[in-house]
This record gives sequence, structure tokens and C-alpha cells, in this order.
Amino acid sequence: MEAKVYNQKGKDAGTIALPESIFGATWNADLVHQVVEGIRSNKRAGTADTKGRGEVAGGGKKPWKQKGTGRARHGSIRSPLWRGGGTTHGPLAEKDYSKKINKKMRAKALYTVLAEKYRKGHILFVDGLSMSAIKTKDAAEVVKNLATISGFEKMNSRKKNAIRITVPAHNIEVEKSFANIPNVSMEYVQNMNALDVLSYQYLIITDPKASLDFLAKKLA
Repeated sequence: MEAKVYNQKGKDAGTIALPESIFGATWNADLVHQVVEGIRSNKRAGTADTKGRGEVAGGGKKPWKQKGTGRARHGSIRSPLWRGGGTTHGPLAEKDYSKKINKKMRAKALYTVLAEKYRKGHILFVDGLSMSAIKTKDAAEVVKNLATISGFEKMNSRKKNAIRITVPAHNIEVEKSFANIPNVSMEYVQNMNALDVLSYQYLIITDPKASLDFLAKKLA
């Protein structure tokens, strides 16, 4: 299994052999759903908190006598029926939303999503990205060049969540040049997960040899 590799000008730069263990994976919706929901749950801060009727401010005194006023009967201004009263069944900060995700499940789900996205023609391999200086204009030109590649023409027209670029190492010029392009996001290949890949229409893998070698070791 081979794929074309392009340079940042959108020109052919050769081919690369794709690991069968990654791009030959069959689609497993149950696995992907379980891992993605786990990742989402682990992102939840769990800081939302409300006070019950026993925690809100206010006296325990009965607002008015039970009978003879013509008004409804009430026992406390802390009742959920009152403005400023306690909340019924509200969220509590003590709740833990985290879910354990098995390491092999996480890796297998990533492989499954990568294989499916590749089959749909939404993965682009670029030999590398380099910037002489931090310039958004130059980064936008790179995106424009890559959008000339057959099958990726719509890449530059999508307004949100269009492109996820993975890089194998830190490069401040590249990272800051792409930072102000709204439909582009950048991440280290070491941090790639199934949710990230699914959240963007197109995935650009830079320095594919180093990136794929690292990904292949996840299940080694």
C-alpha cells in the first residue's frame, strides 16, 4: 500500500509505503464510539455545581402563617419554588465524569479512524513544512497550494474544522504562522487521537516517515 507525498507547494515529492497495520484496519463503529465518548468525558472539568435547599442563604422561619392570608402555603424561602431558593437535582462538582480507556483500544480506534479517512481520500502526506519567518500570509499560501491537489480542492473553502495538521516536532515559525488561520489547527503527532481526526474534514500528516513510524509503535 503506497500513497503520494507532496511538498508544501503542492507538487509531487514521491511516495511512501503505508503500514498495513494502520491503514488496513477495518471500520469498527462500536470501538470508535466507546473511545471517542471516553475522550470527551475525560475532557469534562466537572466544576458545575449548584446548591440544594439546605445550602442556600435564608432563614428557616416560615414566611407567613399557614392559614388566613389568602396566599399559598409555604414553609421556607429556601424552597426550589422561590427565587434564590435551592436547586432540585442540579449538577454537583463532586461527580466524576472520567472514564478509563485501555491503551490498546485508544490506539486501535485511532488506526480505524485513520484508515477510514484515508479510504475517503481525506488524508494528505506532506514531506515537511518550513517557514523562514512567522508570517500568516506564507502559511495561507501553503494551504492555497495544497488545495490545488486533486481531491483536496475544497480544503481552503471550508470555514470551520477544515484541516488538522500534525507535526512530529516543535517548530515555532510553522506553529505561529498557522495559528491565525481559522480553519486550520495544528497538533503534534504524539498527541493525535481518534476524536481529533474525526473533528476535522482533512488531515495533513507532515514528515510522514517519522510520523508513521511513531504511530506504528503505539501497538508494538
